[in-house]
Amino acid sequence: MVDMPLVIIALSAIVLIAPFIAQTLFFPLAVVEILLGCVVGYFGILDGNVYIPIIAKTGFLFLMFLAGMEVNLKAFLTMQRSLFLSAVLYFVILYSLSALIVFTFHLSLIYLVAYPIVSLGMIMALVKELGKDEPWLELALVIGIFGEFVSIVALTLLSGVLEFGLTKDLVQVIGTLILFLVATIFIFRASKMFFWWFPQIKKKIMPDIDNRDKDIRISMAFFFTMVAMMIYLKLDMVLGAFIAGMFVATFFEHKTELPHKLSSFGFGFFIPIFFIYVGSTVNLNALFSLSVLREAVAIVAIILILRIISSVVYLKKLGIKNTLMFAMGDSMPLTFLLAVATIGKEANAIAQTEYYALIIAGLIASVTMMTIIKIMANFNRKKI
Repeated sequence: MVDMPLVIIALSAIVLIAPFIAQTLFFPLAVVEILLGCVVGYFGILDGNVYIPIIAKTGFLFLMFLAGMEVNLKAFLTMQRSLFLSAVLYFVILYSLSALIVFTFHLSLIYLVAYPIVSLGMIMALVKELGKDEPWLELALVIGIFGEFVSIVALTLLSGVLEFGLTKDLVQVIGTLILFLVATIFIFRASKMFFWWFPQIKKKIMPDIDNRDKDIRISMAFFFTMVAMMIYLKLDMVLGAFIAGMFVATFFEHKTELPHKLSSFGFGFFIPIFFIYVGSTVNLNALFSLSVLREAVAIVAIILILRIISSVVYLKKLGIKNTLMFAMGDSMPLTFLLAVATIGKEANAIAQTEYYALIIAGLIASVTMMTIIKIMANFNRKKI
């Protein structure tokens, strides 16, 4: 095992220089951190260290917590009926086509979740750069919120299937999941009623002027409590972290600076270590393996094609060009693709080369789609 001081220095150096490299190369920051993690892994710097995987897992769960904070249930539940129905249709088509491919070609069940999975991370990056004025991007954000919740449930079910197989234990897990979701809805409704009757309680819990960081302390306490509850219920911890974020975003919306504070904390420390660790688990030679690269490109192509077909739902509303941009914007599920790859690897449901291919597919999709979208968006603005 490599000495701990060297591990700390290596991680600190990557966390420090990654933003500058990303800015120079115009790459998404997460992609750079994963690639630098590949280099660290090549030299075996993180090998045998028992602490890094734990910190990385915490970083991933915190990333899911921040993803949950993007979902304000009040806005979600007041979504226009037509928009809700079109979103349901979009995902029905997406998951149906994915199932057709998986069962036709006898692929691992991992791909039943991997192909249609949605992640808000890269969409939010686009929103920060391009703004919400683009109609396709505004729609992508709404669909991303809806899809991320569907993806979290799908990941939880996948984790149960891979761990227990088609047994009574799986039925018990599914039953527990359903009861938990029903209980969550009940708690959200009860909390809504409670805070409606006693609105002042919100500011007692998280005051506007707070020199003791109660908002962060309460958020973190709720985050870890929900993760602990998932462990007790034998459900995927991702679900608990996500719902914790949703709860904070929904009922403490008056703390407008809280998401930024938590995001700065997460992306400044925990989350980069997760990306670096994932990169360290990828053999650097896999990046130059033609067979792995072919498989990764095939995954990216399927993800994009499925979304282009499913996006026909919005063709009339957006037009051809914006529909294509919407499909590409929805085809960058980097963080959740990493989650699927990790779950598959831990359950021995996929080969090592497939694990590499899924991670590299996430990198390729993020860089290529982001670049093409920016070029198309800038071209449209110059044309106007």
